[in-house]
Amino acid sequence: MTKQEAKERIEKLKKEINYHRHLYHVLDRQEISDAALDSLKHELYKLEQQFPEFLTSDSPTQRVGGKALDEFKKVQHKTPMLSIEDIFSFDELKDWQERNQKIVPSAKFDYYAEIKMDGLAVSLIYRDGIFVLGSTRGDGATGEDVTRNLKTIDAIPLNLHEPLEKEIDNFLKKYGNDIDKKKFENRIKNLSGLLSQGFGKASEIEIRGEVFMTKRVFDELNKEQEKRGEPKFANPRNAAAGSIRQLDSKITASRKLDFYGYALMTDFGQTTHEEEHEILKLLGVKTNPLSKPLVSLAEIEKYHGEILGKRQKLPYWTDGVVAVVNDNKTFNKLGVVGKTPRGIVAYKFPAEQATTIVREVKWQVGRTGAITPVAVMDPASIGGTTVRHATLHNLDEIRRLGLNIGDTVILEKAGDVIPKVVKVLTHLRPRDAKEINPPRKCPVCGGHAKRAFRHAERGGLSVVLYCAGKNCFAREKEKISHFVSRKAFNIDGLGEKIVGHLLAVGLVSKPSDIFILTRDELKELERFAEKSADNLIEAIEKSKNITLNRFIYALGILRAGEEKTIDLANHYGSIEKIMGASLEDLQNIPKIGSVAGKSIFDYFNEEKNKKLIQELLERGVKIPPQNGVRLGRKSQKLKGLSFVLTGELESMSRDEAKEKIRELGGDVNSSVSKKTSYVVVGREPGSKYDDAKRLGVEILDEREFFKFLKE
Repeated sequence: MTKQEAKERIEKLKKEINYHRHLYHVLDRQEISDAALDSLKHELYKLEQQFPEFLTSDSPTQRVGGKALDEFKKVQHKTPMLSIEDIFSFDELKDWQERNQKIVPSAKFDYYAEIKMDGLAVSLIYRDGIFVLGSTRGDGATGEDVTRNLKTIDAIPLNLHEPLEKEIDNFLKKYGNDIDKKKFENRIKNLSGLLSQGFGKASEIEIRGEVFMTKRVFDELNKEQEKRGEPKFANPRNAAAGSIRQLDSKITASRKLDFYGYALMTDFGQTTHEEEHEILKLLGVKTNPLSKPLVSLAEIEKYHGEILGKRQKLPYWTDGVVAVVNDNKTFNKLGVVGKTPRGIVAYKFPAEQATTIVREVKWQVGRTGAITPVAVMDPASIGGTTVRHATLHNLDEIRRLGLNIGDTVILEKAGDVIPKVVKVLTHLRPRDAKEINPPRKCPVCGGHAKRAFRHAERGGLSVVLYCAGKNCFAREKEKISHFVSRKAFNIDGLGEKIVGHLLAVGLVSKPSDIFILTRDELKELERFAEKSADNLIEAIEKSKNITLNRFIYALGILRAGEEKTIDLANHYGSIEKIMGASLEDLQNIPKIGSVAGKSIFDYFNEEKNKKLIQELLERGVKIPPQNGVRLGRKSQKLKGLSFVLTGELESMSRDEAKEKIRELGGDVNSSVSKKTSYVVVGREPGSKYDDAKRLGVEILDEREFFKFLKE
């Protein structure tokens, strides 16, 4: 970047940042997220460091601102530990209050607001003032006894504090008119319990709260992991959850966890949620000092914005705020829907975002011939991940965004592995920005690039660019690589490079050619020795026996992913029946639907595809008929249950986990709905985890999932 370019960029950045600052602070409006604005400021700061001669006093950057356990015991919760509904806008907040007002028309709603801590919910039981039992949330009804591990956390009192008379008097001066004073004083002055008074019964108090790991401790922990050559933790929540579920409490102690209490389950005569927090303080339980009572939705919105603004500076991770109906009677009258109390919501922060500059758009060819645009950008950090590429999907998306090469864009990553461009900051567009024009020819084979309309997954039509070349190297390479992949024919030793080599020398031009390769042909090739040629021929022979679903998947039919091919195989039982199926029959299969059904029908009724299947069968591929037996079913223990998997499992691959579910009669789906029975969450889960929380679907971590399968 030249000095002149730097000067122009700095001036544009200052103007853009000041514009958004005025919107937020003066007009109480926001067009971009705080994370995106922070990213712009960071770019400005770096440029000013690189070119200090352009740093001025009015720049936005110059503002002053014991023995290990064998296993955990189960604990039944006396009161279920329920989940919280997620909302994402002020309109949804208003809808929530309106629904509640209809249920309890006479109620005058006020609220108590708390930080939504990114940690692990736990229950603490005290008897006669002594901490005796701590458990995880588990499935809401049953958790795990992690008492020994919770005792290592300094923030959790082992003995409840017995407040002084002065402390009690101060509390009663403020809340004495509302609280049941007699019940409160009896409880608070007899924390040591009734046993000591000769009544033969212990006083039991239950407190619930969140165990979390601070950012500082998390960073230190990951540095230690890196030194030991061990994988880093994805985020503080995963680190905290993993620490609490260590069988060796010494490991938990070394993790320096923290705790905030947020609920008092025992009756002290309290009438509001605010009073519960104040009683927790009297008992010596640490609560979040940012929690506060609020009288209206407008105050909740303001609180949400304030916490979002200071989010980066907080010592812990948070992804939103929690609003609770303050009056306990009203809260109880509202009741529970599914596994979620109506009287509480989690108002989430916007998805994590960052800004960067699009430097180039590359076009790549997939196995279906679709030519898709990919943005090449300056490196941007989102959630600890450095991002340089983002898919732009198709021409419609580029036009919708109004994107040019050279534009500054906002990237968003909401749990998904692949980030997306969500907005173009047109005010920052440079003078030499270039319009993105689709290629007229295939970037690989030079064939004509045609436009076509395709049905989008969620309805409507989208413009798709595809290669019309009959022998496009890239398309055939992707198609054959898919055909031999692990979920398809699973031919060991036939990777992408070897496929490309076989195509280049003309030994293979379509998938069926693989099954007429000979040892002598392979041994003549540059990359093959006699042993490697023998091994590949042996792997090809072994792959000829294949199940029906894997065979269909290998064909690479548009819209026919792994789960749909299993549904097809289970429904028809043979390739002949699938090929002879009518369009109506295909579209009426549950989970197939109209769009995928039409795509499957079109594939099997195209002559070149019929010829390919015939060649495969003639060249030794055998697909045993299912004869009414559902694929992979060894048991019916999970019959009627559906699972969605997200994140990385440590003890086995997700494909192996899916196979186990199917063997026990369960179904595996690719997306979460209200009909989903369980969502299995591994390390670094994606948006499906958020969908499960939003829809109230039961979530299992890896340990709970495998215990579930065994039981």
